[in-house]
Amino acid sequence: MSPTERGPKAKTLDLITIGRSSVDLYGTQVGGRLEDMGSFQKYIGGSPTNMAAGTARLGLRSALITRVGDEHMGRFIREELAREGVDVRGVRTDPDRLTALVLLGIRDEDRFPLIFYRENCADMALCEDDIDPAFIAEARAVVATGTHLSHPKTEAAVLKALRLARESGARTALDIDYRPNLWGLSGHGDGENRFIENAAVTAKLQSTLALFDLIVGTEEEFHIAGGTTDTVAALRAVRAVSAATLVCKRGAAGAVAFAAAIPDTLDEGEAGPGFPIEVFNVLGAGDGFMSGLLKGWLDDADWPTALKYANACGAFAVSRHGCTPAYPSLAELEFFLARGVRQRDLRNDAELAQVHWATNRHGDWSTMRVFAFDHRMQLEAMAGATPARIGAFKALCLQAALRVADGKPGHGILCDDRLGRRALHAAAGTGLWIGRPVEWPGARPLTLEPDLGVDFGGLAEWPLDHVVKVLCFCHPDDDAAMQADQEATVQRLFTAARRNRLEVLLEVIPSKVGPVTDDTTAALIRRFYQIGVFPDWWKLEPMKTVQGWTRTCAAIEANDPYSRGIVVLGLDAPEAELAASFKVAAGFPLVRGFAVGRTIFADAARDWLAGRMQDDAAVEMMATRYAALCRVWDAARKEGAKA
Repeated sequence: MSPTERGPKAKTLDLITIGRSSVDLYGTQVGGRLEDMGSFQKYIGGSPTNMAAGTARLGLRSALITRVGDEHMGRFIREELAREGVDVRGVRTDPDRLTALVLLGIRDEDRFPLIFYRENCADMALCEDDIDPAFIAEARAVVATGTHLSHPKTEAAVLKALRLARESGARTALDIDYRPNLWGLSGHGDGENRFIENAAVTAKLQSTLALFDLIVGTEEEFHIAGGTTDTVAALRAVRAVSAATLVCKRGAAGAVAFAAAIPDTLDEGEAGPGFPIEVFNVLGAGDGFMSGLLKGWLDDADWPTALKYANACGAFAVSRHGCTPAYPSLAELEFFLARGVRQRDLRNDAELAQVHWATNRHGDWSTMRVFAFDHRMQLEAMAGATPARIGAFKALCLQAALRVADGKPGHGILCDDRLGRRALHAAAGTGLWIGRPVEWPGARPLTLEPDLGVDFGGLAEWPLDHVVKVLCFCHPDDDAAMQADQEATVQRLFTAARRNRLEVLLEVIPSKVGPVTDDTTAALIRRFYQIGVFPDWWKLEPMKTVQGWTRTCAAIEANDPYSRGIVVLGLDAPEAELAASFKVAAGFPLVRGFAVGRTIFADAARDWLAGRMQDDAAVEMMATRYAALCRVWDAARKEGAKA
């Protein structure tokens, strides 16, 4: 019975994937043996998990049914899926088993060593009780993968989900996803192997194929499903037991869809355009392909269009490091399809890389109320200041920030590591946006803190949710030598930050260098974009006029439509002056909020460092002032929105 015949119902989810979920530890060195890997990047993994994230990036309302362990890696999967926009209500926490792990490497374009750590892992404990009929009924489609048909317990869970899906009018899809060693056909060191003939596996797959409306696999995967290494014959064997549309992936030759009888050659199937790109990493390409295909399928696109999406998403995957991190956003996919291939090694296409980075960032920071206490030399100049005392005071600043935030979104801090390490570390996991300065205080030309190292290798030690904040005192009238020196430092820092998957906040203060007009800041912004620096955030002085803000925002929007936005700095201005500047700035949607420090903490710092104020009083004073500024900004934004 077709999906149309079963009849559509009101659905709150586009699809639910079911099955494997793991943490991928991906070797960062390319071209060597897995034995020789020296470091790894951590990503979510497992085909159903990858597809849930990949389709969410393409704008589908996706969910996942799986199990994870009650430990750090299980929490990482759950949190990362939520950040990607995946519904995690179906992700069960298993108190007795560990989350699955996979170690992977890229040897060359043909070899990709990997080891599955899946002995009694959490996702293979999935059972029928984990399948909630009401949850399944919310979905327009349920997508299964072959691995969870390899064990009676997980197979029962998958079959229950498929039965409920069909009863509720949902579509069903299978990614054959054949991994011989996950069916117990080869050893732990054979994770790279994609095909071993086995009659029992063929029989098991064929017993379920009638349950699907869409079946997707490589030629080798259809060989195992059809029981023969003749691809056309295998497709016909699958067709004999299933009326599903069959999509056969052919590697560099693209993919073909067969909605009815299987013709004599694969070339007679429906196809979509392919993309001539360099293969860098084939791991996860199938899940990227499947994500694009599901997008087209659930949008009721014709098969050539759905395959175009699938081929493009697969092209992204084979061109980049990792699985889920390589998959495109919908904006990126549309951009790529409209622009086309400019260079075959997509990972080195700077324009495409910027769109990919900017449209796949996590977190909603459309409102930014940032308490900035990253100051160093200003505090060091106060009576009673020592490094230890300043560090203790910054811990009080964090207490004040957390008191005001009270778990609500849209709050953050700027804090340094040299004097504020205690507060910086304590802020982890609190929900605050965290920015961290790298410039040596007051330096012009720009000089960075020495702990970054001459190669900026210190950034490799940073948590991924820390934002690299750099302050540059610069002006359009700087002499050529000064301009070249500072720009080179910012360029190197920006490149190093991106390599380490860190966002960048660039603060420019021209008023300390020369006279400022309505176009001064805009000119600086245009120049940084011209040299290839695309900050995620800008931290700017408040403009004195509406025209100044108009030109500044226009300079950003013309060069980076995906900018996170602007935060307004304070420069120790009194609250009344800040309120006036907020009133002007808040009329511009690109201005997300403020990052203010001394207006909040200066009086408390002077008294506390001098021994005239106790901890509680200092926290109370700073919390009161920070909360007041938050209210001032929120009121200004409300009025600006009305205007």
